[in-house]
Amino acid sequence: MNFDFSEEQKMLRHTVRQFVDQEIMPHIAKWDREGQFDPTVIEKLANLGLMGVCIPERYGGSGMDYNALAIVCEELERGDTAFRTAVSVHTGLNSMTLLQWGTEEQKKNYLVPQAKGDKIGAFGLTEPAAGSDVASIQTTAVKKGDHYIINGQKNWISLCDTADHFLVFAYTDKAKRHHGISAFIVERTMTGFSSKATKGKLGIRAGNTGELFFDDVKVPAENLLGKEGEGFKIAMSALDNGRFTVAAGAVGQIMACLEASVNYCHERETFGKPIGKHQLVQQMIANMEAGLQMSRLLVYRAGELKNQGKRNTRETSLAKWQACDFANKAADDAVQIHGAYGYSDEYPVERYLRNSKAPVIYEGTREIHTVMQAEYTLGYREDKVLNKMLPAWA
Repeated sequence: MNFDFSEEQKMLRHTVRQFVDQEIMPHIAKWDREGQFDPTVIEKLANLGLMGVCIPERYGGSGMDYNALAIVCEELERGDTAFRTAVSVHTGLNSMTLLQWGTEEQKKNYLVPQAKGDKIGAFGLTEPAAGSDVASIQTTAVKKGDHYIINGQKNWISLCDTADHFLVFAYTDKAKRHHGISAFIVERTMTGFSSKATKGKLGIRAGNTGELFFDDVKVPAENLLGKEGEGFKIAMSALDNGRFTVAAGAVGQIMACLEASVNYCHERETFGKPIGKHQLVQQMIANMEAGLQMSRLLVYRAGELKNQGKRNTRETSLAKWQACDFANKAADDAVQIHGAYGYSDEYPVERYLRNSKAPVIYEGTREIHTVMQAEYTLGYREDKVLNKMLPAWA
């Protein structure tokens, strides 16, 4: 495995870092404080080709690889989790799933405008009574002639009020449990669809998160993604991509915590010397650095497997679990290093701590990934090759 970044990847990192410093950093404290999502940031990311960075050029993307996507997510989360989340959902959960499972007509109608950033995609799986337990979803899709009629509700959906297209999972045959779930492409403009933002979140306040409602939404049969009953398999393949972007974002958050803490260590003095000279502060800095390096290795290992078109559920799960835990701990230590100032929004570390909790929960809780890794090691779980596994740019 080659750990050197290509010149193209180095240039990409520089571009995204510069974008974050200029377009996000000066405003994020205000956006977070006011719970404001600024969609113009997404428009600017699209203008840079970053909303379809790993989508093939023939489908409107930039044609780069999975580790390029990781770089984008790292640098965006260094600015704020909200904007990495937008790319994770749009690219990782939605667009990559269309690339793997969509018909050529679906790719033409939905993937191409998404890869260009002309349209925004989102992902609708979680429900009020169904998170990790996917089989407990209540949303239904009933076939009537050349349409499906969808009824139900989704919640904790990122880009709920912003996205144009949604991948929605619903039962077409509830008696079959997991094998009765199907996936659909739903447009915001379809009659009976509505959304509502969720307020009062602990973190990611600068992001748009909320509920989706389906009241007899009439969806054309050609908007069925894959075949009836393949929804669970499609959702799991989507999560392999989404979890990868979450893990990469966690690396960016550790970077942000480390940068802020190192700067503060050089500014603040106690007992006649910079706080960075105190061994227990050094211990926290060292732990952040170790977490950063280990997380990045896990992420890029998973990315290389994706680049080769190999099944990577186990590796991606491990990267997501560990990187998010390291980020949560790094944010906690960053607040501790800043002392009382860390408890104030005068410094960004309190926002990092609030933001760091959600990734430990979504796209597979810490506990779900712990069980997955144990079952792999014990031999209770093995990866069966999914259909349509392919490199992003293939």
